[in-house]
Amino acid sequence: MLSCLLIAPGLAGGVRTLGIETGAGVHEFEVELAETANERAKGLMFRRVLGDDQGMLFDFGAEQGVSMWMRNTYISLDMLFAGADGVIHRIAARTEPFSEKAIDAGAPTRYVLELRAGTARRLAIAPGDRMLVAAE
Repeated sequence: MLSCLLIAPGLAGGVRTLGIETGAGVHEFEVELAETANERAKGLMFRRVLGDDQGMLFDFGAEQGVSMWMRNTYISLDMLFAGADGVIHRIAARTEPFSEKAIDAGAPTRYVLELRAGTARRLAIAPGDRMLVAAE
């Protein structure tokens, strides 16, 4: 089990490589970072395509209560909620496009990773697995 949290530098525009450590090994994703309030508010709204190994990582800077929604989001998503240590504590699978229903993290959360719907099941990602996210 890796004890340090890592994100590899990406190409440009806030894109990074993020790993998720599962019992089957580490799965890598190319993720866009949503770090500012404006970036987090927009998220993946209006996107019509998201690749199998692509996603968006929301970094709230510190653990807090987090609630997401799918307003103006065309693509069904898996939302992975994790604490500051990167450990996933909840997965909201196959979220409903365009829904304004709140999707609550259920526990203090620093990171939310949005992936294409079905990715968590396909890769057997589960609560207790760890996002390998940049240490401060």
